[in-house]
Amino acid sequence: MNNSGTVPSDAPTVRRAVLHRLAVLLPVMVFVALAVLLGWGLTRNASDIPSALINKPVPEFSLPPVQGRTLGLSSGDLRGEVSLVNVFASWCLACREEHPVFMQLAKSGTVPLHGLNYKDQPDDAARWLDTDGDPYTRTGADLTGRVAIDWGVYGVPETFVVSADGRIVYKHIGAVTDEALEKTILPLVARLRAEAKEQRP
Repeated sequence: MNNSGTVPSDAPTVRRAVLHRLAVLLPVMVFVALAVLLGWGLTRNASDIPSALINKPVPEFSLPPVQGRTLGLSSGDLRGEVSLVNVFASWCLACREEHPVFMQLAKSGTVPLHGLNYKDQPDDAARWLDTDGDPYTRTGADLTGRVAIDWGVYGVPETFVVSADGRIVYKHIGAVTDEALEKTILPLVARLRAEAKEQRP
């Protein structure tokens, strides 16, 4: 107690203690928050990223064929039957990874597969398809990437399931594997075909 009869204030000491505690806890809290965020990100399937265009009509477009092909690709070509549209490029490593899957799909004739060639050099695209095989029924050369942007493409490869009435029903991001094809994409194609059959008069 001092001469005035009051107890000295401990405010500076308390403030220092609080600041010290914050200095210790803040990095721990930031670390925990980052760990939770990272854990959440690792458990998400990148191929399941939603698209704003799901259940909406395909964007209106018309593209010339990839060099050496005769059939281009347009929105009108995507009406009348269930089909797949694969966004690919010769410079894309994951596209080369999924290519054998699509070659096998084309050989089976299960569902039409159309190619949207994204920002590729015409010679490079033609050389790749001529060398490794062309699984596509139709191909559109999207030299500027404008059409892919309209489709909401994040990067290549991406594959879309399109209904018979020209709606985008599903979007797969990344290389299509045998498992993704057999467990997700082809069952969806079968269901869409059954629904389209039921709706016919």
